[in-house]
Amino acid sequence: MGNLMSILVETIFGFAVLFILTKVLGKTQIIQLTAFDFIAALVLGELVGNAIFDDKAGLVDIFFAVLVAGVILYVTEYITQRYKASRSMLEGQPSIIIHKGKLIREEMKKNKLDINQLQHLLRAKDAFSIQEVQYAILETDGTVSVLKKSAFQTPTRKDMNFQPESVMLPMLIINDGEVLWDNLEEAKLTKEWLENELKRQEVNSVKEVFFAEWIEGEQNLFIIPFENKDDQPT
Repeated sequence: MGNLMSILVETIFGFAVLFILTKVLGKTQIIQLTAFDFIAALVLGELVGNAIFDDKAGLVDIFFAVLVAGVILYVTEYITQRYKASRSMLEGQPSIIIHKGKLIREEMKKNKLDINQLQHLLRAKDAFSIQEVQYAILETDGTVSVLKKSAFQTPTRKDMNFQPESVMLPMLIINDGEVLWDNLEEAKLTKEWLENELKRQEVNSVKEVFFAEWIEGEQNLFIIPFENKDDQPT
């Protein structure tokens, strides 16, 4: 029992230290995961994991291991921001995979990217055919940025000579059968309004609603009810 308690304490401590380290390094380290960041994440996980299951390792050892790895990450990030020449080595460089509608086979081979993987990445950008793509750039985090040919681009309001309109942020009002009161207040709506809106759309209870969204300027509250009563919260 004592060993289990020790593992529990060290796991919580290791998680807390890694969480603090993530906050210090910033959100971009999570979103823009380069090859160096991926290796660093594996090393951090291995260090914490080994420290937790090593009887001789305590909280001080875990903290020191994470601290050293964190300092390395922080110094590396500082170097890449301060010295531009180091970025290509530590972060990598984007690669043009499709140039003026033509596949660059050399770049694909260099980045170990086959045609099936490329098609998968393009589909994630709503390009279901290579023929639609004018340029495709393989970013350092493994994603692909796509510029479609003009014939396949979606026309904008500017293209259609329409007057620009203000864009409103949708507000989530009900989530999984529960009212998000902070969002309701921020949208300057009242409980009475919400109850009337639900009745108007023949919804008897908030618990019947899986998802409800409000957009300023829209007449109705957009509601998605639970399909099955068993899914409703009790």
